[in-house]
This record gives sequence, C-alpha cells and structure tokens, in this order.
Amino acid sequence: MDPYAALRFKEFNILLGVRFAMVFAWSMQFIVIEWQVYTMTKDPLALGIIGLMEVIPAVGMALFAGHIVDQKEKRNLLIKCILGFSVISLGLFLLSWPGLEQDWGTRRILYSIYGLVFLGGLVRAFLGPTIFSLIALLVPKRIYPNAATWSSSTWQMASVLGPALAGFSISIIGVHWSMCIIVGFSVTALLLLFQIDKKPILNPKIGEPVFESLKEGLHFVYRTKAVLGALTLDMIAVLFGGAVALLPIFAQDILQVGSEGFGILRAAPAVGAAITMLGATRFPLHKNAGKKLLWAVAGFGVCIIVFGLSTYFWLSVIALFLSGAVDGISMIIRQTILQLKTPDNMRGRVASVNSMFVGSSNELGAFESGLAAKLMGTVTAVVFGGVMTLLTVGTTALVSPGFRRLDLSKDVAEHDRE
Repeated sequence: MDPYAALRFKEFNILLGVRFAMVFAWSMQFIVIEWQVYTMTKDPLALGIIGLMEVIPAVGMALFAGHIVDQKEKRNLLIKCILGFSVISLGLFLLSWPGLEQDWGTRRILYSIYGLVFLGGLVRAFLGPTIFSLIALLVPKRIYPNAATWSSSTWQMASVLGPALAGFSISIIGVHWSMCIIVGFSVTALLLLFQIDKKPILNPKIGEPVFESLKEGLHFVYRTKAVLGALTLDMIAVLFGGAVALLPIFAQDILQVGSEGFGILRAAPAVGAAITMLGATRFPLHKNAGKKLLWAVAGFGVCIIVFGLSTYFWLSVIALFLSGAVDGISMIIRQTILQLKTPDNMRGRVASVNSMFVGSSNELGAFESGLAAKLMGTVTAVVFGGVMTLLTVGTTALVSPGFRRLDLSKDVAEHDRE
C-alpha cells in the first residue's frame, strides 16, 4: 500500500493540522498545570487530583457524547469543542497571572484550576469521538488503516513537542506566558477547521432514543472480541503504568534536573512513539496483531520498572523513550482494530467507549499513581505499576488464546477491494 495514501486527501491533511494543534495545546497545558500545581503544593496527591478532575466528567459523559456525535454533523460539533477548550485555556491563562496567588491565595487558585480541568474533561468527552468519526468521512474505507497510522503519528508528534516546549517555556517565559502559547494554538486549530466542509450524517437512526443508542454501542463492543480485548488490555496497562503523572516529582526531587529536564523526560515517550508510528506507515502491523499487541504492552511494563528504579537522568530518558516506542505499536494496532471493525453509524459511540477504556485511564492512572506515591513512596508506586502491567499481559495471554491469534490481514484485504 502507498504509505502516503491518506495524505493525498486535502481535508484529511487539514484535519491532521487541527489534531496536531489541539493535542499540542492540550498536552502542553497539562504539563504547565502539573508544574504549577506541584510548585504550589509540593504534594503528589495534588497531581493525582488533576487527573481525577478530568476523568470524572470524561467517563461520566462519554457514552452520551458518543450518542450525540453519531446524531450530529461532525465538523460543527468539533468547532464547538475547540471553542470550549479555548475558553478554558483563557481561564487558566488568567489564573496564572503573576501576583494573583498573593491576592487570591493558593487554595482558591488551586480549586479554580481543578474546576477548569473538570470542564476540560467535559470537552474531551466529545473531542476524541468527533475527530475519530470525522476521519472516516474524509478518506475512502480502503485508506482507513493508513489514515489511522497518520492520525496516531500526528497525535504522538504533538505529544512530543507540546511537553518539550512546556518544559523550556516554563523556564524561559514562565507559566503565565506559556499558557498564552496554548491559547494561540487552540485558536489556530479553530481557523484551520473552517477550511473543512460540513459532512453528511451517515446514521440511519437519527432521533433514536438515547438509551437504546447507548445499549447498541455497548453491545457492539462486548460482542466484538477483538475490540473488547484490545481496549481492556490497554486500559489496565495505562491505568497501572501512569508513571508520567509523577514526572514533576522525579524532575524536582529525585533526578534534580529542573524544568528543562522535566520537559525532556515528558517528551521522551512521545518521541519513541512518534518514531514507531512513522515506521509503521511503511511496515504495517496488522499481521499477527494480537501477539504484537501483547508483546508491546509487556515491553511497556518492563520500561516503566526500569524508569522507576533509575537514579540516572539519561537512563530514565532512555527507559521512557522505549516505553513510548512500544506504546506506539499498541496504539496503532488498537486504532486499526477500531477503524476496521466499527460501522460508520456507530463510530461516535465506539470511540466514546474507547475514551472510557483507554483515554480516561490516563487520567485515572494519574490519580492512581499520585495516590500510590502518597501511600508507598514515588519509586515503589512506579515499580508496582510496571509489575501490574506485566501481570495483566500474562493473564490476558493465558485466558484469551483467541486474542493471541488475532490477525487483521483479512480485514485489510477486504477493505482494499472496496
């Protein structure tokens, strides 16, 4: 297959630009918030609460968001999502105003940050399913695997640059003006999105009762074992492997490398994942996908254990880099499974279930890591997470031989003939 097949469609390229700008802004914003909150509180649990404040609305609204995405025109819905994010970013920019902490007090600013992060979780419940559904309207079905790889690569590239810039910009221009950069990227995404035309609504059940719609989406995921297995495996691995949530502690207190080192540590996993994903455009991963996914998640667990035990900065960077490289493999396989197995009229609901299983487990994993660090110490918490990831892989391999034998070659060939 042409490795650049999806890039030959203009509106898909525009959507990649939108996704890059939004992921860049969102990942940079999360890092800036983490740094500010830990600097204000010096409490690892406060970092975990950031994740909890986002995961509660993201999970609570996910299924309803999927129903709405399947019922509404996708481009205009995405415009509303980006407008909401822009308002939240502007609020965080104002909260980080120099001297405001003396006037308002630490507690009031902290609770205000948590409140805006909570609203961000509501926006995110709609954002992921909308982008996932819109991709399918911009390229032919035979291009879905290639489009999924480029979309995931764009996500990871933005995840590389966002945290890296956050670390350096905090050092150079401070938290406040770093937030200004984030507002600028969200506005850029909004301007790009207006260059995409409105798209038809492919759902034949417009006006379907919401609970029937939600039941149908959940039933589809449950009976499609390839989808259910991939989501479950990745959810548990991400839940217990959330070491990145504790990076401010490693940067400030354990490795003592400051905000610049923090930016490098935070970017390292995304660099590894981005390289993997770019390679996957030429070397597809659909053959023996089940075994590759199991090995990738196992490798992720080993890397997290090495990172937790390391007291050397560059060894920590390498461990995080490799964790991102193997995580990139699992992300591509999961996205390919979702694109190939999901009917057009159910993409919003299935993507919402995906966000509940995997996307939100990042934030729930951040809370788990923060709480575990509070109870058992930072290093022990990270190693514990890596061990739990390995146990999850072993259990899945033993109890689900069908998932081990999963191969997507036939699905890809069928789409090539369409």
